[in-house]
Amino acid sequence: MEWYSIDTWIVVIAALAAGACALPGNFLVLRKMSMMGDAISHAVLPGLAIAFLVTGARASLSMFIGAAIAGVLTAVFTQWISRFGKVDEGASMGIVFTTLFALGLLLIVQGADHVDLDPSCVLYGAIELTPLDVVWRPTLFGLSIEVPRTALVLAGVALFNAVFVVAFFKELRISSFDAELATTMGIDSKLMHYLLMTLVAVTTVACFESVGSIIVIAMLIVPAATAHLLTDRLWLMVVLSVMIAIGSAVLGHLSALIVPAWFGFTDTSTSGMMAVMAGLIFSTVMLFAPKYGVFQRFVKRTQAMK
Repeated sequence: MEWYSIDTWIVVIAALAAGACALPGNFLVLRKMSMMGDAISHAVLPGLAIAFLVTGARASLSMFIGAAIAGVLTAVFTQWISRFGKVDEGASMGIVFTTLFALGLLLIVQGADHVDLDPSCVLYGAIELTPLDVVWRPTLFGLSIEVPRTALVLAGVALFNAVFVVAFFKELRISSFDAELATTMGIDSKLMHYLLMTLVAVTTVACFESVGSIIVIAMLIVPAATAHLLTDRLWLMVVLSVMIAIGSAVLGHLSALIVPAWFGFTDTSTSGMMAVMAGLIFSTVMLFAPKYGVFQRFVKRTQAMK
């Protein structure tokens, strides 16, 4: 296996995306809203299409704003339909994201069908190409470093998510476990819900280009679910989820370089292997977790029957 500077940047970008997703993902898991990331990642399509139709260009900023607005509206519409339509939240989520996703497809076909839309990039992203888009060349210890645009964007998103979680940790914790208790304590649980959904929407859109929609869903949920099996302390769960997400990113790229040769292939997707590694880590923890693992529960059940 040969390692180049581009591989280092791929790992850095993958780790930043995974860590940024894992932070809000903890509270989605606790709120039993794991599929909200799925809904938002699909529903951003009309935002992308409308941004292009309005501006006539594929500028990153306008597309980002359009997609982020669509993501926030997904959360708002889901909550509105669930509350006023007396519909289960899972069902309202399915209604909203399928409708918006279909609307986005229609807009692209009717008004922007000449724009390149690669399905594989939508699903898996183009993380292998992100190091080529260099926007900053600082000099460190006499060496010129080429910093990709995606690394700067994801570093900003990851830092913002970390600051948000630390600043509103108490409010997020209480409103996630008991919204009514949060209200009696003077915490606006609705506001915290929409702030969290906005954070998820912005994170999803920021990571969409590099790792694609499916991997965003995996990184939002799997590291947090894995950490939840290892601890009952929320602060430790958050820390462990970020560590697991970063580990999945590193192991994912290493596996993408090594594993295909075992089966006679030349290469595979780093983003796809990130999700595979996250799934393998979760499966291992599910089996061997010291308190909630399958084997541990089997041992306790066996001892109780004696």
